[in-house]
Amino acid sequence: MTLEGPPRRAAYLGLGSNVGHREGHLQAAIRLLREQGIEVQAVSSAYETEPVGEVLDQPDFLNAAVRIQTDLEPEALHDLCKEIEVERGRVLDGPRHSPRPLDVDLLLVGDLELVTERLTLPHPEVTSRRFVLAPLLELDAELSLPDGTHLADALAELGPGQRAERVAPLEV
Repeated sequence: MTLEGPPRRAAYLGLGSNVGHREGHLQAAIRLLREQGIEVQAVSSAYETEPVGEVLDQPDFLNAAVRIQTDLEPEALHDLCKEIEVERGRVLDGPRHSPRPLDVDLLLVGDLELVTERLTLPHPEVTSRRFVLAPLLELDAELSLPDGTHLADALAELGPGQRAERVAPLEV
């Protein structure tokens, strides 16, 4: 008899940093994920991006995306992402969209659609942010949302603006 554990799922995370050693924070996030048993399958290049949201007068971000495999349930994975942010110096009760050493967002978990008090999947802003779409599409040019929305089409619809410049592979 073989006992099976929870199903392993593919998921995508968005990483961002605009305080301190930005690349170092992104690299540390990947290391900390691995230390917690998360299988990091692929890492996008780093992208230099302009801030979006309520606080625009702040340094540019360095963003990337990672494809992972995990047996964690979405809320537990979300909690792990927040723990990693705090470990790297993020203050979680600060103003929304303020400068931060590390942001780790759960973007997609397989074909799962989920809305809870703390988590919405897919992430509600996946299709509206170039700094999310560009690194995700680097990992999988055919990636789509559970509702069939192709992320390449969403990126094409964004038009000009929201600078996201590929700077280099993220050394991990």
